[in-house]
This record gives sequence, C-alpha cells and structure tokens, in this order.
Amino acid sequence: MAIERTLSIIKPDGVKNNHVGEIIARFEKAGLKPVAIRRQQLSQAEAEGFYAVHKARPFFKDLVSFMISGPVVLMALEGENAVLKNRELMGATDPKKADKGTIRADFAQSIDANTVHGSDSLENAKNEVAYFFRETEIQG
Repeated sequence: MAIERTLSIIKPDGVKNNHVGEIIARFEKAGLKPVAIRRQQLSQAEAEGFYAVHKARPFFKDLVSFMISGPVVLMALEGENAVLKNRELMGATDPKKADKGTIRADFAQSIDANTVHGSDSLENAKNEVAYFFRETEIQG
C-alpha cells in the first residue's frame, strides 16, 4: 500500500464539544499520523475559497457560515491508504446513516454539523493539504 496524505478538519462543533483529542486518537490508532496540525479560526474568504466547488449549491452560504462560526483544527494526516481510511473513520456525511463507531455516528449532531471534513480523493487531498499548509509546515 502507498503512503498517502489527506486533509482532515475537525469542524467548529467538534472543537466546541471538546472532541479534538478523541478524534485525533482515533486517527492515530488507525495508523494515520498527523504530520501538520493547527487550530485556526477560518476567515470568510478562506472558507469560501476552500468550499468554492460548492458555490452554486443551495447549502454553500450555510456551510461557510458554519465553518467560520468557531475555531477548527486543520490536519494533514499521513499513512497507508490515508484518504480511504480517513473516510471510513469519519462515516457517512449524514450521521444518521453513518456506521456505528464512526466519528460522525458518535459525535455529529446533524448532516450540517457533522464534526469532520476529509478529502474525498487523492487529487483533492493534495489540493486541500496545500490550501492550508506550506510544504515546510509538514513534518513527516
């Protein structure tokens, strides 16, 4: 298996509800190593730029508002098959449909306040990691 990098964001609800440590522990237990990490309050421009792919979707404004409503924890995770492994750990976007024991099933409040973001492909992971982290900030 190839070593990959992926982006994970613990969203404002996950930070507010003090789930940061437990979420990071789940990643580490699954073999995903945080190689860059920081807590940050996203600006409107940062959130709009990051979610620009959804600009035409009806939920875009609410998503941006939610993402700037409080601090987030940004992480570049590294490990074997990191993109897929992260997605499996997160669970389905709708926590009601997420498998038991996944991050969203255990911590998410709704489809909108779903605790975590994770890259959905290797190509997007590269772009998303680069959006938030300079290569010099990543310590493999």
